[in-house]
Amino acid sequence: MTERCDLLITNVHAATMDPSIVGGYGAVEDAAVAVTGGKIVWLGPRKELPDCAPDKTLDGEGQWLTPGLIDCHTHLVYGGHRASEFARRLGGESYEEVARSGGGILSTVRATRAASAEELYRAAEPRLHALMSEGVTTVEVKSGYGLDLDTELKQLRTARRLAQHHPVEITTTCLAAHALPPEFDGRPDEYIDLVCEEILPAVAREQLADAVDMFCESIAFSVEQCQRVIDCAKQLDLPVKVHAEQLARTGATAMAARSSALSVDHIEYITDADVAAMAESGTVAVLLPGAFYTLRETQMPPVDKLRASGVCMALSTDLNPGSCPIASLRLMMNMGCNLFGLTPAEALAGVTRSAARALGLCCSRGVLRPGLRADMVLWPMETPDQLAYEVGALKPAQIFFAGKTVGGRDVTAG
Repeated sequence: MTERCDLLITNVHAATMDPSIVGGYGAVEDAAVAVTGGKIVWLGPRKELPDCAPDKTLDGEGQWLTPGLIDCHTHLVYGGHRASEFARRLGGESYEEVARSGGGILSTVRATRAASAEELYRAAEPRLHALMSEGVTTVEVKSGYGLDLDTELKQLRTARRLAQHHPVEITTTCLAAHALPPEFDGRPDEYIDLVCEEILPAVAREQLADAVDMFCESIAFSVEQCQRVIDCAKQLDLPVKVHAEQLARTGATAMAARSSALSVDHIEYITDADVAAMAESGTVAVLLPGAFYTLRETQMPPVDKLRASGVCMALSTDLNPGSCPIASLRLMMNMGCNLFGLTPAEALAGVTRSAARALGLCCSRGVLRPGLRADMVLWPMETPDQLAYEVGALKPAQIFFAGKTVGGRDVTAG
């Protein structure tokens, strides 16, 4: 019996990123991929392809097909910029010194509060387009530049609106516990009261967030204060993520692991005990080499220990106006290899299957496998190693979102 499908891709090599297939890329050479209803329904060697009657056939021309890329940690929606702080840091001031003098996150809070929803939307669009042009099909967007009820909701609604008008999946995270707003100066516990009693419940009522995040550092909030936010999120049935150990050892990673957090992000200062706790809990380590690079840090996350312990490592841009104003996930792959010692295969896993896991989405994307959504990218390259090696000139030939062609070189050229 001949099976019908919407799209059949042949003459292609598939870097499936499926860990059940031997090899770092889970490669299936000379493959065929069948898509129906936005999902992959068959993938394997072309010679094993069953009878298929496709509505559309695509000759992959010997190129490589990967899962759609996933940027699992961004602060994409914000007002203003912080170019002057970039210059100050180049002049010798530290990130903490800038923050404590009224700059840093609070500078962006002022600009974001002052911006209209439409202004935030228009400012975020070019950043989103830059990510999508590189083959990114899923983006996480955090709030955290409002630090009051109205502006936090405004940021999250703007992120949802972006998803309604662009062929990309956007997951949203409430990061109200990002910094202490000026009106609560000296009263951090009272601000955490506001987060737990007003902001998070309102976000949950409107279903504006898929997760809750917090910044656990000496310039932000303590472990005890962040634990209150975690407890509130759990009561609202929202998973949690934690900005942890970026600037110093705080104990945030151990707290996150105890709370079964989806991920801990940054983690330059984690200990062996933290690594063991993450391995036991299944919490994903999200590495952010762009922030490490921009802030000219020297303490690297312990990649060798994470690898040896089997901790899942994701990569992301941390796209934000202060510590990483870089809208390129491909560049993060290169930095992950050159700065942190990842292999090219680990870098691609970090922006596909591991990133999906960091968002709690590994059952729907991040791997090319029957039953998963057909978010895919066709690349004109000879080996998947080129994705981490070559930045700029190597661009997607075609980008598929839920099985539909939404971008790429071959599309825009025509």
